[in-house]
Amino acid sequence: MALARISRNWKQTSGTYAINRCITNKDVPSYHHNAETVDRMWYLQSLTKVDHMKFESRGTRAIQGYRFGHAERVAEDSSDSKSEKFRYGNLEATKPGDKPRVVVLGTGWAACRFLKGIDTTMFDVVCISPRNHMVFTPLLASTCVGTLEFRSVAEPVGRVQSALAKDPNSYFYLASCTAIDTDKHEVYCETVSDNELYEPYRFKVAYDKLIIASGSEPLTFGIKGVKEHAYFLREVSHAQEIRKRLLLNLMLSETPGISEEEKEQMLHCVVIGGGPTGVEFSGELSDFIVRDVYQRYAHVKNYVCVTLIEANEILSSFDAGLRQYATKHLTKYGVRLVRGVVKEVHAKKLILSDGSVVPYGLLVWSTGVGPSEFIKQLKLPKSPGGRIGIDEWLRVPSVEDVFALGDCAGFLEHTGRPVLPALAQVAERQGRYLVQLFNKKIGKQNAGKAGSANDVVLGDPFVYKHLGSMASVGRYKALVDLTQTKDAKGVSMAGFVSWLIWRSAYLTRVLSWRNRLYVMINWATTLVFGRDNTRIG
Repeated sequence: MALARISRNWKQTSGTYAINRCITNKDVPSYHHNAETVDRMWYLQSLTKVDHMKFESRGTRAIQGYRFGHAERVAEDSSDSKSEKFRYGNLEATKPGDKPRVVVLGTGWAACRFLKGIDTTMFDVVCISPRNHMVFTPLLASTCVGTLEFRSVAEPVGRVQSALAKDPNSYFYLASCTAIDTDKHEVYCETVSDNELYEPYRFKVAYDKLIIASGSEPLTFGIKGVKEHAYFLREVSHAQEIRKRLLLNLMLSETPGISEEEKEQMLHCVVIGGGPTGVEFSGELSDFIVRDVYQRYAHVKNYVCVTLIEANEILSSFDAGLRQYATKHLTKYGVRLVRGVVKEVHAKKLILSDGSVVPYGLLVWSTGVGPSEFIKQLKLPKSPGGRIGIDEWLRVPSVEDVFALGDCAGFLEHTGRPVLPALAQVAERQGRYLVQLFNKKIGKQNAGKAGSANDVVLGDPFVYKHLGSMASVGRYKALVDLTQTKDAKGVSMAGFVSWLIWRSAYLTRVLSWRNRLYVMINWATTLVFGRDNTRIG
């Protein structure tokens, strides 16, 4: 046994010595003339200095960098210092004879409408976004209470534009754009990393045309405690967290020993903001309470309540008659409407400007949107409100080959046009207009390459016409306002028929037949069996 162990140790030592000797052998100088070989030899040399406690994570990074050819490979400095050198992988500029490359930042309404229609026989497309799907936001509130499944409102970007998955020169990168160099026609990005397994990779992508459609962020007005304690409702992940918190509070409130005061606090759901999102969520929540909570949580049903807090009037963009209808309906089904301004938010209570204290177990914040930190730091002209300034053709006029659309963009003052509201239909219409501009003007006039579109005749500018607004208020009731402005005449209706119109209209706007089928099945299942109250995660 002892002799066998000595023999194995001798073989391992000899093998290691042979590898080291091979790596450091001075008899192979001719290989050094090949840059690729030098890089490979450098990598082999680094193996002789491996810290075995860190080998797993370092090996993972090497594999990650290999699999994603354009990603940044992180290598440890060969010197004794622990600093790291970053060698940036990149997607180089297109060459003569290549198709022009259009880089799209974002996967929201504007970006996905553009991606869906772009002619990939004329353009290569690269999409960069921290999420790989589009969210059908009008139905997002329904997922919080189990009316719809989460995948029903998420459309994978690979289904929106199949070229991103199939074409050899079109890509989707799960990353966030951190900077833009408009002179070099490059965007700088960092991959998404939400755990300790993969460190973020940084890379750059050259573009011929750049579409900035990175969306917006919820407005908090700098109120203390909002980001720490409130839930927003703009992403599928937000809806998942709201659902988990809601069901957790319902279940924990039945625990023996919970006081009356604690039950009231845990089961008090507060919604801040009386716009369409806040009203629809309040309506869905009240419907969930009346139809499901009363039956399945009989021990605590008398403690559950919903409060909607708005500084002015709810649904201020709707017709006055519809606002009154919404107020009466919500109040009838248990939603308490409070007019006030939030001053400060704490873990289990919020304080209004008049000094009132409102305890809560779930706080959902829906007070509008504003420009993101990424948009704020860009050295581009800004429209009123801080969004990227654009001209009548959705171009950023101070730079070349850059377009902006959706919630992150607004008309410059010199155009004489007002900044459009941050609505899905605005973003979708802008995406539809821009894709026609690329397919019928820029592409057909061979102006897709960088710096070649200065003299292109773009045709008619973008004109937005409001098609109307719709909002559900729960219990098979909805509002439909088809007037273009508050003072204009048009169709305004509320009730069950409006609810049918609301559902039919949104069903047709879902991007794929796959998701339309999901939505219809979810609606039918909820109608027959009620909402599911399983808490997962």
